[in-house]
Amino acid sequence: MTNSVFGRSISGAASVVASVLLAVVLALPSVPASAQQPAPAAAPASEAQATKDELGKYTLPDGTPTYHIGSDGTLDWYTYSGYRRYHAECHVCHGPDGMGSTYAPALANSLKTLTYEQFMETVVNGKKTIGVGTADQVMPAFGENLNVMCYLDDLYVYLKARADGALGRERPSKREDKTKAYTDNENQCFGRPS
Repeated sequence: MTNSVFGRSISGAASVVASVLLAVVLALPSVPASAQQPAPAAAPASEAQATKDELGKYTLPDGTPTYHIGSDGTLDWYTYSGYRRYHAECHVCHGPDGMGSTYAPALANSLKTLTYEQFMETVVNGKKTIGVGTADQVMPAFGENLNVMCYLDDLYVYLKARADGALGRERPSKREDKTKAYTDNENQCFGRPS
């Protein structure tokens, strides 16, 4: 399956590379490793090695974005934004809170085994499964949809938190504030002045 991302045709392994590069570009401005701060001790054990950058994004040592939920239930901005973006763009097919529907699978289950790279590949290029024991499934490509691509990490960390059982189905009640750097990055992604 091929897709055009920002005017360039990509397919297969090239799309994975493009997806990774897009994720890196969306994370700009970058923060030197010395400026990153370790996550608070309240982070779940699987996130004990996560760091937080100036955009408010928590990442694992391998660079994979992750969620952070404080001991008082305060959610990091990316995960909160992912909740909002999921319900704006994804829930129509994948059901409320990632629980699936008769039309599309439960992403809260899929993210238990799906890697970050596989998630990006599927969102960017779409996926088509025909006649595998159930009804045909077609996930459209969202590589050119800025309402999805500018929030790809947000969507991933929200669904990962749901898959790990760290976040319930209800609307998060507490969240960190959105940083100015995040807003600037968001504006850059959409081509808006900062």
